[in-house]
Amino acid sequence: MKKKISVVVVTYNGEIWINKNIDSLLKSNYPIDIIVVDNASTDQSIAVLKEYKNIQIIQNNTNLGFGKANNIGIDIAIKNGADAIFLLNQDTWIFENTITNLAEKLFKNPDLGIVSPMHYSADETILDSSFKTYYNKHKTEVDSNSIRIVPFVNAAAWLVSKECFQKVGYFEPIFNHYGEDRNFCDRVHYHKFKIGIVKNAAICHDRIVKLNGNKILLQSQYLVLIQIINCNNSLFKALLLGLKSVFGLPKFHFKSQGFLKSIYLFYKLQLYYFSLLLDIKTIKNIRLNSKAGTNRIYTQ
Repeated sequence: MKKKISVVVVTYNGEIWINKNIDSLLKSNYPIDIIVVDNASTDQSIAVLKEYKNIQIIQNNTNLGFGKANNIGIDIAIKNGADAIFLLNQDTWIFENTITNLAEKLFKNPDLGIVSPMHYSADETILDSSFKTYYNKHKTEVDSNSIRIVPFVNAAAWLVSKECFQKVGYFEPIFNHYGEDRNFCDRVHYHKFKIGIVKNAAICHDRIVKLNGNKILLQSQYLVLIQIINCNNSLFKALLLGLKSVFGLPKFHFKSQGFLKSIYLFYKLQLYYFSLLLDIKTIKNIRLNSKAGTNRIYTQ
C-alpha cells in the first residue's frame, strides 16, 4: 500500500493559474489528496476552485501570507494521516510522474527531509533562473543520475516528510511572504535532515522575478532576520552575521539601485537591526522554538 501524500496549495488572486495547477495534480499517477488554502482572494479564485468536487478548500478571512497559510494546510494534512506533504505554488504545474518520482526518493531515504523537483520556466524547457543559480552552485550528489543535495531550494514545490515537520516544526510565523523557506531550510539542517533535488522530477513555474525598492527592502530585512534567528549559529555569531548583512546588502544592490537608494537601504536596515536588538527576548524565543521544533499554528 502506497504511503499517503497530501498536496497543499496556497492561493491568492491566482485564478489565471488555478485550472492548470489543479488539472495537473489530478493527472498525477500517484494518488493524492488536495488541500487548497485561499488567502482571501478578491478575484474569481474561489469560484474556479469550487468547480472541482474532489479538493478541500480552506478560506481564510485575511491574507495570512505564504508560511502561515501553508501551516494551516500542513496541520490538516498531518491530522488526516498524511505521510508526506507536497507544498506547491499556485503559479506552477506538475507532470504525471512528478510526485511519484519525488516520493520514491523521499520514502527510501529517511535522512531526506525535503525533496524538490527540477524547476523549469513556463516554456517547460529552460530552468527557472533563480532555481538554476543555486542548483548549479552546489554539486554534492547522492547519485549523479538521481539526487543533488543542496542547502536550499525555494518552496515552490517541496515534498516534505511527516517526520521532518514533526521534528523541525512548521513555517516560522514571524515571516509574511519572503524568507520563511530559507529559515525552514536552516532548521532542517539543524535537525540533521538533508534537502535534495530529484533530477527525474519536474515542475514548471510561471513567474517573472521583478525587483523594486520596496521589495528589495523587505527581502533584505528578512535576510537580516534569517541570519539572527538561525539556530545553527550561536546568538553572538548570528548577531554578527546579521550586522554584516546590514552592510553587505546595500553594497550588493548598489549596481542595480544606485547610490542614493543604496544609502537609504543601509539606513533602513540599520533601524531594522536595532529594532531586533530591542526585541531580543522575541529573538531568543524564536531560536529556542527552532531548536525544539515547536509547531506553531496560526488560527484566525
